[in-house]
Amino acid sequence: MCATPLVIKEVMGELRPACPNCGFVQYDDPKVAAGVLLVEDRRVLLVRRIMEPHAGSWSIPAGFVNAYEDPQAAAIRECREETGLEVNSLVLFDLLSGREHPRGADILLVYIAQLAGGALRAADDVDRAEWFPLGALPPLAFTSTRKILDRISTPPA
Repeated sequence: MCATPLVIKEVMGELRPACPNCGFVQYDDPKVAAGVLLVEDRRVLLVRRIMEPHAGSWSIPAGFVNAYEDPQAAAIRECREETGLEVNSLVLFDLLSGREHPRGADILLVYIAQLAGGALRAADDVDRAEWFPLGALPPLAFTSTRKILDRISTPPA
């Protein structure tokens, strides 16, 4: 803020970049992503990543929530961008936390959705979009994807 180089100091119990002159403290905000879980006839819609990490592996359609964007709207947008499909009737299925790679999200909101239209086609940052039987999944990109799919594949006790 005042152009004085920041130093690392303890602020509110954590080490943070802070200005010794004006008192500015840099707080890193978490990155939030939203994704869509589409399941029909014991098949799940997955997309194959073209970006590292895990290029060539599969995940649910998902991406970052933009500033001031409603997370449900972000999930709908990401599904449309990556698969060409329109979804509605979103219900929060899970909230997962923990960044899996340096450019990843800290928080992932996963919504179960209903297919509302569109034509399946891969686009944006994926090269394939396909339906897979829950018992015959391809190589998955993330632990979070595995956790989500395990939840829907395992019958309740």
